[in-house]
Amino acid sequence: MNNDHHWNQVSLPADDRASGRKLLRGLVDSEVAVVVCKDLLGDKLLQSGLRQIRDHYGKKFATQYVNGTLTTIGPYLAKHLSRPEEYFANASIIDEVFPEPDFDLRHIVRDRLKSLFGLQSMKVQEEPGGQRYADSIVRVHADGVCNPLHNDNIMRDAASTGLSLAKLKHQLSCIVCIQECDQGGELISYRKTWNEEDEAFKIKGGLGYDRSVVRDVPRTVFRPQTGDVYVINPTNYHEIERVGGKDRITLGFFIGFYDDELRNAVVWS
Repeated sequence: MNNDHHWNQVSLPADDRASGRKLLRGLVDSEVAVVVCKDLLGDKLLQSGLRQIRDHYGKKFATQYVNGTLTTIGPYLAKHLSRPEEYFANASIIDEVFPEPDFDLRHIVRDRLKSLFGLQSMKVQEEPGGQRYADSIVRVHADGVCNPLHNDNIMRDAASTGLSLAKLKHQLSCIVCIQECDQGGELISYRKTWNEEDEAFKIKGGLGYDRSVVRDVPRTVFRPQTGDVYVINPTNYHEIERVGGKDRITLGFFIGFYDDELRNAVVWS
């Protein structure tokens, strides 16, 4: 059974706020697989962002798993849920990557998405005690690297931590393609969220799940190009195909909502 492209990818012009509201709801409800903003950033911004990231390649950190490697600049919360103090201590690393306010891709993308999705606010998440979350993360997929099948659900994963993000109602993910790779690197999203029975398919000691968990599930295949800003619902299963050639470099952050109004968002990585 071929389920490719049975789940929609939608391109959203940078000035189409009416469609932006509808597509935001579509993402939350898993009716839309990927919303792609093709004209949100210009070449000058992208080139500056790439230069700043490459200037900070020395801050890359590789986390090894039995079935893959995650190379990042800046921390990601899912790795530190048992030691959140380590996460907060390193949350400002990403600030060092973008020291030039006029070329700070993080703030520019957030401001433009806020407008496009008709939001009242889009703030970096903070804990009541004042700990500020990392607002984004850089991911580097080098030649030969893939991302195994997985899903991201902070409401589930942080449920026992006492962190405020566990109280979110909805979670989305925004990714900015800073540099596309030469071959591969496709994002494959499946229209299926996690349930407890899926743990039987969990890869022991490794990342994510065996592909059997999404057998016969509708999916979409999206190959990001340099400059694409795209949003998905990461609580659905997704994976990244093996990268070929030059590094696949992205800037990413999660977007959360505490209610169904979808007007006030928080971000973190």
